[in-house]
Amino acid sequence: MIGAGVAGGRRRPLGIVTGLALSFTFATVALVYIIDALGLPNSIQRTIAIIVLASFGISLLIPPLSDRIEAAISRLVGSPRMASGEGFGSGVLLGAGLGLVYAPCAGPILAGVITVSAAQDFTVGRLGVALAYALGSAAVLYALILGGRRLTDRLKAIRGRIQPAVGAVMLAAAILIAADLDIRFQTAIADDLPGFLVNPTGGLEESTALASELDEFRFAASPHGGAIPEAGAAEAAAGEKLPILGRAPEFEQTGQWFNTDGEELSIAGLVGQGEVTLIDFWTYTCINCIRTFPELTAWDQTYGDDGLTIVGVHTPEFAFERETDNVADAIAQNEIGYPVVQDNEFGTWNAWGNQYWPAKYLIDAEGRVRYVHIGEGGYDVTEAAIRSLLEEAGRERLAAETRVEAETIEKGLGTPETYLGSARAQAFVNGQISSGVNDYGQIGNRIVKALPSNGFAYQGAWEIDDDSATAVQNARLDGSFKATKVFLVLGSPGEEREMTVLLDGEPIPDRLAGADVVDGVATIGEERLYRLVDLAKAESHVISLLPEKGISGYAFTFG
Repeated sequence: MIGAGVAGGRRRPLGIVTGLALSFTFATVALVYIIDALGLPNSIQRTIAIIVLASFGISLLIPPLSDRIEAAISRLVGSPRMASGEGFGSGVLLGAGLGLVYAPCAGPILAGVITVSAAQDFTVGRLGVALAYALGSAAVLYALILGGRRLTDRLKAIRGRIQPAVGAVMLAAAILIAADLDIRFQTAIADDLPGFLVNPTGGLEESTALASELDEFRFAASPHGGAIPEAGAAEAAAGEKLPILGRAPEFEQTGQWFNTDGEELSIAGLVGQGEVTLIDFWTYTCINCIRTFPELTAWDQTYGDDGLTIVGVHTPEFAFERETDNVADAIAQNEIGYPVVQDNEFGTWNAWGNQYWPAKYLIDAEGRVRYVHIGEGGYDVTEAAIRSLLEEAGRERLAAETRVEAETIEKGLGTPETYLGSARAQAFVNGQISSGVNDYGQIGNRIVKALPSNGFAYQGAWEIDDDSATAVQNARLDGSFKATKVFLVLGSPGEEREMTVLLDGEPIPDRLAGADVVDGVATIGEERLYRLVDLAKAESHVISLLPEKGISGYAFTFG
């Protein structure tokens, strides 16, 4: 930076810091959205900066080239001061390039600025935060550049050699950045130099008050796609105080509320009542979610009078899960008595930065997130966390711990969740699964011995879209699995239809069939999770499904 400001006209230093401040602000706030929208790699900012830095370095090594570039920029902007050699325009351009790789003192404060910018919608306020940070840094750099110029003014006799030397330094810097050596250098000095030199504001940034504020800021701003890690399990299991993870986000863009007598709940309202709140993200076709309901119901019944409120946030995975009547039916079928809210717009899901079904977040009576658990299982630890927060809130005489025989994931499970739609279909021997009506041909039961482990295959004609596959003619779906239980989300819009279920090429006997299969046939009606196979232990088999025309499938899960 100092080297870049040494050469050029009198106003080049001001141009450099101006370009840097604007470029850094743009890169921190707006460019995040542009890169994501265009599907460009995140490294493109760094690549642009390297090109700009190298270009200016080469121009300084060749004075005639530097003069031509300066004149061209002057004509482009048309500033009288630039035309007389002030160098402001070229400084802005160079500073803009440097701003894309500039990351001074990249501690918690800058991380907080960037996290909030990337996680939330673009606003003038967030632009102002980034710009203020950039201007503060630019002011310090401007002073350093002026100091460097005063030093070189004393060396006017050899000034003609300074400009090419600076160009060589800039070109070398571009090469080092391209080789990622700048990152290694930053890491090395961070490891070896005293903390007061590497991060003079470290004491401020690591203070308890600021750290707490930043944690809350990051938690509330966690982006969709960026998972919030599990936390608090070790402390809960050891009987220790749970960590403070940040302020709990509010319910956002909610739809229909259930089991609340028409009342719309809020985190602020629950905190005002001194409630400990358990947020449970779920969707009604998710077997992992379904298996947690007995525990959730037991906690609701055991601790509801002691100040625990459970709120189920129903965020749909498939389009039909958006239907209010379908969600209401699922609540009734699973005998859910605690409040549930529809999250069709993913407003609450995004506010929490959630990525999973199911996911549980415990909020204390002061509105702070204290515990996070992803997936099913861990019930004893989660209950210990619930009891810990209730005791913190002054509820000392709690009932005995619950004892529930919940369905669990079987040991030996070897097959992952498998989607049928083109957007997420994997492990199909048919190759790339494309949307539209596709005829995959027929080889019948010969596929049973031909399928690789955890492989799947379409036969016959299917209409494929992003999320589902609908039987058209002579349709068949085969899958190799290792599991105890096989589930498939299915639906038959308009009327009930039948689907034959085979195991290893033969009609599945009732003793091995899931609850939705009788005499080797499943009757498919409403869109929901169907239980197709129920073995005594995890084994390797091939399931084959022969659905009537019009039946749609969405995703296999295994247990």
